[in-house]
Amino acid sequence: MKPVAYVCPSSVTEATAAHGGRSEARYLGGGTNLVDLMRQGIDRPDVVVDITRLPLDLIEEQADGSLRVGATVRNSDLAAHPAVRGRRPVLSQALLSGASDQLRNMATTAGNLLQRTRCDYFQDLSKPCNKRVPGSGCGALDGVNRDHAIFGHSPHCVATHPSDLAVALAALDASVELACSTGIRSVPVAEFLRLPQERPEQDTVLRPGELVTGVLVPPLPEGTVSRYRKARDRAGHTFALASVATVLHLERGVVDHIAVAFGGLAHRPWRARRTEAALLGTTPTAESVAQAVEAELADAVPLRHNGYKVDLARGLAREMLGSLTARPRPS
Repeated sequence: MKPVAYVCPSSVTEATAAHGGRSEARYLGGGTNLVDLMRQGIDRPDVVVDITRLPLDLIEEQADGSLRVGATVRNSDLAAHPAVRGRRPVLSQALLSGASDQLRNMATTAGNLLQRTRCDYFQDLSKPCNKRVPGSGCGALDGVNRDHAIFGHSPHCVATHPSDLAVALAALDASVELACSTGIRSVPVAEFLRLPQERPEQDTVLRPGELVTGVLVPPLPEGTVSRYRKARDRAGHTFALASVATVLHLERGVVDHIAVAFGGLAHRPWRARRTEAALLGTTPTAESVAQAVEAELADAVPLRHNGYKVDLARGLAREMLGSLTARPRPS
């Protein structure tokens, strides 16, 4: 058994110093993913830095209407917060679709974003996986890839990111706050998680030793509507085959703000920029919505077993946008 040192710092400065940017050091929040990976032998850290006692567990409404969510805020607390349920239901819906009550009571905001792929080839130590062992190959590329990516994949990795929360945050244009020994920086959620390219073992743009301290969700115009919809194999707490988060504001029937993000289709939340551009500034109709969704899906590159995801994403996005843009008929 490999010995593991355990450190429980009292400040962010102590935490980043204890981590030290070492490749085999890990931060521990709720542990719902990291502990499983350690049990499986997939992750073998030599030091674990417990951040659960740091003052990072607050949900704070800012004067400008934005929302700051601490890194160790539990998923259940975030889903139930009035500022989320009332003004950002897409966030609550995503969290409530993502896990059991027991897991939501343990899992944290940062841990949810940082969770690793559930690809079967990554989880199975007997199979090749470039994300787990760089240079070993991608078993899913020519293997069973029904659950895998149709956007942004590479010959080195076709895995998808499992977080529902990340998809909603990407649609809300949220940013991740990162701290290290030299200061603090902020990265948009949609850019925080990486596409695989030639380095699939690097899930995020985190620099060595950086600690996620919170997430900042910007304010929304009054009257903004949002929603999250997820398709899965069964009505349990399973990961998305495809999902979509939409944030929309209409001014006199014209789209003046729109964000659409897909989940379950790529290595990170996939912002449907072409769909957004096609609908922005228009009075949406069923036909224009269909064309806008098609503009994004035209770039999909399905694998041998997952072509169905294109149709699934198409149906989810059309239904979602149709319901949010529908105008009441005159009586």
